[in-house]
Amino acid sequence: MGLIAELKDLIKSAKERDPAAVSTLEILFTYSGVHAVINHRIAHWLYKRRVPFIPRWISQFSKFLTGIEIHPGAKIGKGFFIDHGMGVVIGETSEIGD
Repeated sequence: MGLIAELKDLIKSAKERDPAAVSTLEILFTYSGVHAVINHRIAHWLYKRRVPFIPRWISQFSKFLTGIEIHPGAKIGKGFFIDHGMGVVIGETSEIGD
């Protein structure tokens, strides 16, 4: 699944699971859980290709921005949504969803 398809899936999940989600733009600009998962998808893609340093840097930068830490090695399936995620930590050996 490409990054655009992943993004559409994340937005759909937010709209389905969060009654406060008003619009796509609001989700894209204000949902830190969505930002964390987008960053994780990019970091995980690089991690699987054994790119050094950059996946961990993306993970740490994302933690700084969102308060949500997801290790690049964590396996997260589609449709995953984090609401109110401050302090959430997902480790390298985690497998969530499909």
